[in-house]
Amino acid sequence: MAMPAAALTVLLLQLCFSATAVAQVTGAAPGCPTICAGVSVPYPFGVREGCYLPGFNLTCDRALGRERLLIGGAGGTLEVAEISLANSMVRVMDTAGAVKLTGSGNGTGLARLASSGQWGGLGADAFAGPFVVSGTRNRLVVTGCNQQATLLGEGGNVIVGCSAFCPVTDTFLSTISPEEVAACAGVGCCETPIPIGRPSYSVQLAGLDLNQEMDLQLPIAVRIAETGWFEGNSAGLLNKSLQDSSSTTAISVVLEWAVESKRLLQPQDTATGCPQEAARSVCRSSRSTCLNVTNSYRTGYVCHCEEGYEGNPYLAGAGGCQDVDECAMPGKFMCSGVCTNTPGAYQCRCPPGSRGNPRIKDGCVKSSLGE
Repeated sequence: MAMPAAALTVLLLQLCFSATAVAQVTGAAPGCPTICAGVSVPYPFGVREGCYLPGFNLTCDRALGRERLLIGGAGGTLEVAEISLANSMVRVMDTAGAVKLTGSGNGTGLARLASSGQWGGLGADAFAGPFVVSGTRNRLVVTGCNQQATLLGEGGNVIVGCSAFCPVTDTFLSTISPEEVAACAGVGCCETPIPIGRPSYSVQLAGLDLNQEMDLQLPIAVRIAETGWFEGNSAGLLNKSLQDSSSTTAISVVLEWAVESKRLLQPQDTATGCPQEAARSVCRSSRSTCLNVTNSYRTGYVCHCEEGYEGNPYLAGAGGCQDVDECAMPGKFMCSGVCTNTPGAYQCRCPPGSRGNPRIKDGCVKSSLGE
């Protein structure tokens, strides 16, 4: 007998809610896409409803004739290049390029040389989301002559800054090599670590030479870039004839993320990340652990596989953390003797009739004792 339409609708809704509940408990629902633009998309990330934790939704965009994995909507400027569960990081290419700066045009003297802008591609909900700029993997990079750049929080608090200088001389470019400028040690370029990871920054740029004699010697730009990225791209970025295009060159940036990221509103706030009740944690693998994420800006937590296990700590069962067979990885785990894999570890012994240190090359030697 056919089921009434109303009853069928109720049944479908119940099945839908059940599937959602399973996704929340064990991870992504079956059938979730796991790759976009050649980038692996592991849970808690996802590109389809029901496939991600809140805040970890990405967009698989095809509007430009090619696939792009984006943080935020289709208009986003942060293209995901790599997601690391082990390091709780995402490497993105910031297609907005250098920070767009607008001159104030006010005041006299050096005040008229001031300009400002904003770094941020995480969208309107950036402060409520899981991402911040990694302070350990990125640098503030400033190019130009006699320029000082400062990163600020939204309250105007100074986070960090640096200055790039050029001697006022006609022989500057002939006495300072491109390699020296690319080293970003203060001549024509400066870079500095970013001590507080945030989802966005205000940027202020101030000219330090009232006469602006050297302003045209090098492109003036402010960037947040992954450590080492500028050095590998400096030749094109410092080329004056390519100044317009170099300002929009996509920049590699590393973001850190945390589950249930909560912003600290006061320095004395001491909120912890990992839930006290294990059932509330999204660390679903039986071989996973919860680690607090706490710094001067926010709190939250991330999940890691236990030592000796690899995989996805946010998934239960076969998709979660699995034992590493160290014996099958001789390049990583040295054992010149007899290797036996054990749960979460391995044993390495000298073969029968020998003794010594089996964890070094040729460490086992034949023994007259018959060991």
